[in-house]
Amino acid sequence: MAPPPTGVVATVAQPQPVPASLESVGTIRAVREVQLASEVAGRVTGIHFDNGQYVRAGATLVQLFSGPERADRTAAVARSEFARQQLARARQLLETGAESREVVDQRRSEYDQARAAIGQLDARLAQKRIAAPFSGKLGVRRVNPGQYLNPGDEVVSLTDLSRLYVDFSLPQQDLSKLTVGSEVQVRSDAWPDRAFSAKLITVEPRISEETRNVMLRAEMGNPDQALRPGMYVNAALRLPPLPDALVVPATAIQTSAQGDSVIVIRGKNARSEGKAEIVGVKTGQRFGNFVVVTSGLKRGDVVVTEGQLRVQPGATVKISRLLPSGGE
Repeated sequence: MAPPPTGVVATVAQPQPVPASLESVGTIRAVREVQLASEVAGRVTGIHFDNGQYVRAGATLVQLFSGPERADRTAAVARSEFARQQLARARQLLETGAESREVVDQRRSEYDQARAAIGQLDARLAQKRIAAPFSGKLGVRRVNPGQYLNPGDEVVSLTDLSRLYVDFSLPQQDLSKLTVGSEVQVRSDAWPDRAFSAKLITVEPRISEETRNVMLRAEMGNPDQALRPGMYVNAALRLPPLPDALVVPATAIQTSAQGDSVIVIRGKNARSEGKAEIVGVKTGQRFGNFVVVTSGLKRGDVVVTEGQLRVQPGATVKISRLLPSGGE
């Protein structure tokens, strides 16, 4: 007696529109991030922030000792006021003919020099004050009260987490598919159930000679600060959907040394039972639990998705359950 048909689960390959994308691994970078450091040498007299604090642009973070500069500025202001009075008196005398224009010009020059001296001291005083150049979140404090800082000594990091860059690369053969403004879907293993949206803003004009890849940069909002600079993410650049793609569940694909293949059921009543035939296929994009078959299948083919290991080529199979077509 002939053995009974083997029960399998199958689906019917049907053309349907499929979302297309180019995927790569990327890195999150801050749009605005800086490591604040001292511009001049000096002793720390005041620290006005806490670790991890959010600060506004212009907020004073560290103050260095500036006593000599303040004293010099007071003297410079006094000299400037005296020079202003001398200039005003010279102008009055010029109107009566008791003073020459040359003296007036000299008094004007002395007054301008005195004002410039105040500006120089204001600049030196500003260097003694380390302030936030933009609003953002501070990192770990690296200084202590009374510590002597040298030029370039790091104080604290400042990062604006509200806007982030996503840097990733794609092979040069995809260059014609890249358009500034395209949507980029970003996923991170830190938030496996969330998808973040970014916009492609830059396509590097030069191809890397080492990797033959093109560098891309997308920008995204980060209102809840879920993502942080330095994280690696999966970036998927959205492309126009494929209009008529044959889609099968990923479980239908069998991989071997000879390549990918599927088991197709042949016969007049292939949607219920028939003969098993191994067909070589080429696969394309994967999305979710489905894969696009670019060649090897045609519309209406019945493909086995479960139970392939029990099926031999030419064996009679019976479909115990017929799945909906493609990603439906």
